[in-house]
Amino acid sequence: MRLCLFLFLVSKLCNGYSTKLNFYPPTCQRIECPNYDLIESGKDYEIRRYSSPMWMSTAPIDDISYVSATRTGFLRLFDYIQGKNNYHETVKMTAPVIIQVKPSDGPFCVSSFVVSFYVPKKNQPNPPPAEGLHLQKWGKTYVAVRQFSGFITDDDLPREAAALSASIAGTKWAAAIDKSHAADNTTLYTVAGYNSPFEFKNRVNEIWFTFDLDKALAI
Repeated sequence: MRLCLFLFLVSKLCNGYSTKLNFYPPTCQRIECPNYDLIESGKDYEIRRYSSPMWMSTAPIDDISYVSATRTGFLRLFDYIQGKNNYHETVKMTAPVIIQVKPSDGPFCVSSFVVSFYVPKKNQPNPPPAEGLHLQKWGKTYVAVRQFSGFITDDDLPREAAALSASIAGTKWAAAIDKSHAADNTTLYTVAGYNSPFEFKNRVNEIWFTFDLDKALAI
């Protein structure tokens, strides 16, 4: 209860601060993050290729608020890494925590959010299962990325997603993303957060458009 209250107060105090950053997330110098290859660095965007990352994920959380859904999912995953899993095994914290978002059709309708924790390489051969969580094994995945900072608010997401879409408009990546998403209507965009709720400086967030380049080229 105290943790939930703290997260709520922090989000209220820090709403609205959002600005683009241009550096590798400092968090990844302290804890494990998934490896990727930088394919292209454009104006206000990057194209990355992730090599088969593995994620422990919540079931879809239906909510009108990203902030509320993320809090619910994060607390469930926090319990998981603290040992509330079938193996009663603690798991080291990693980054980023990602939230796959399928937005609603209207401003007051329920959206769907899947919150995921990157599984450390040490645990990937046999990740502890847990009730209410499932494993996602990505194949080779391309990602268009935009960075921004601050504590994320519900208003940030459509604005940052639109900015990423504008940045890649007219590129071969935009066409590949459109083709890839036409074949998979489950997630419109993904939010990646690299900081704990207790970090106030140098916060790094990212909007991701994931896509399968090989499949898009084959369509």
